[in-house]
Amino acid sequence: MKAITTFIHDDFLLQNEFSKILYHTYAKNLSIIDYHNHLSPEDICKNRKFNTITEAWLQGDHYKWRAMRTLGISEDFITGKSTDKEKFIKWSATVPYTIRNPLFHWSHMELKKHFSINDLLSPNTAEKIYEISNERLQDINHSTQGLLKMNRVDIVCTTDDPIDTLNFHNTYASQEKPMKLLPTFRPDKSYAVENSSSYIEYLDQLGDKSNIQIKNFEDLLLALENRIDYFHTAGCRLSDHGLENLYYFSPGTYNIDQIFKKITSQKSLDTVEIHYFKFVVLSHLSTCYHKRGWVQQFHLGAIRNNNKRLLRKLGPDTGFDSIGDYSQAKNLSSFLNSLDETDQLAKTIIYNLNPSDNEVFASMVGNFNDGSVKGKVQYGAAWWFLDQKDGMEKHVNTLSNLGMLSCFVGMLTDSRSFLSFPRHDYFRRILCNLLGEDVKNGMLPNDEKWLGKIVSDICYNNAKEYFPF
Repeated sequence: MKAITTFIHDDFLLQNEFSKILYHTYAKNLSIIDYHNHLSPEDICKNRKFNTITEAWLQGDHYKWRAMRTLGISEDFITGKSTDKEKFIKWSATVPYTIRNPLFHWSHMELKKHFSINDLLSPNTAEKIYEISNERLQDINHSTQGLLKMNRVDIVCTTDDPIDTLNFHNTYASQEKPMKLLPTFRPDKSYAVENSSSYIEYLDQLGDKSNIQIKNFEDLLLALENRIDYFHTAGCRLSDHGLENLYYFSPGTYNIDQIFKKITSQKSLDTVEIHYFKFVVLSHLSTCYHKRGWVQQFHLGAIRNNNKRLLRKLGPDTGFDSIGDYSQAKNLSSFLNSLDETDQLAKTIIYNLNPSDNEVFASMVGNFNDGSVKGKVQYGAAWWFLDQKDGMEKHVNTLSNLGMLSCFVGMLTDSRSFLSFPRHDYFRRILCNLLGEDVKNGMLPNDEKWLGKIVSDICYNNAKEYFPF
């Protein structure tokens, strides 16, 4: 049976002539600053070669895993003990049924970009594509560093716990490569006091790494600041936090030292005590970021580990998280304002996961842009369940309506896969098409150079200016 040629072509998603000009002239060939992802610094540093496309494409990708489970495919072929080829064949059988899901677009964009494969992935083409991609993955141009170079990546910012040694970041930096590999400080475990026993274990690890015996709350803050300085020395200039929502309390509402003693005594905390503890730690961390000129990021709104049975079997980050419906506006406003009151609000990016919060977040950032820095507080890119065509368009439209799209620092991958960088191209096409449609409809002037500059700024220049790398 003859394979069907892919629908991904040079003008994919570009529905008018002006959008094509914007994309091909001002966006297509720009480099990438991927300021938030979950790539392995070890794989980058060691320039890993993948044995199979299954290793490169399916391991750790819970987007694909969710789709396969929905189709009724056994876990043996997802995270189980089936061979790489068997897993790939099952994924190939899944792809035709992902129509109108971003996985359908992404998969074919990634095959075309990295392997020059133009056939649609299906059971009919699976064997051929598996063989071709595996063969090409053995070439040095398809190692981790080769793939990043192929995608014109200038900077990669990984996501790293305060107790990480950053050995791979430091080793890579010593090699003086043209692409930068930088850590991001992700201290979620430092205030995850819901489980006191696991938290105490983490305190011991944090104490060892910081050379501070953590006996009280003040010691915790000193240990975290010690690690911030360590990360700063390694080139880190970003922090990141994954939370259901932000918290705010009037200072001194509860006794933080007594709460800490309850934790170390493994006594259960009330919900309000948990929230207060997170608030106090986050407030202190935020002042530390401001002091060092960092950018802080807050990813808000995920409800995680919903399926407890499969969490016990497979662990976290395996595809059982979803959109939460938390109240965001009041505490978000109060938290940012508490830092701004003393002029200690760092550059900040806030991301929402619930689309019903789009307008809340887009309007909130305008409250704290004080003229000191272009786009000081950013409405972050469409994230996770929202980083698809409809979600990106809604994000761009909301930011345009309520803020300044021209100041936006652009897209990121938020991915664990080295093949995910065409997501930047996906966003660039969507952006150029939206602007092109406005020109076509007489809603924007037909000014190629001006709109081209705006496109280039959003896709690269704004991020280069905003982040203090």
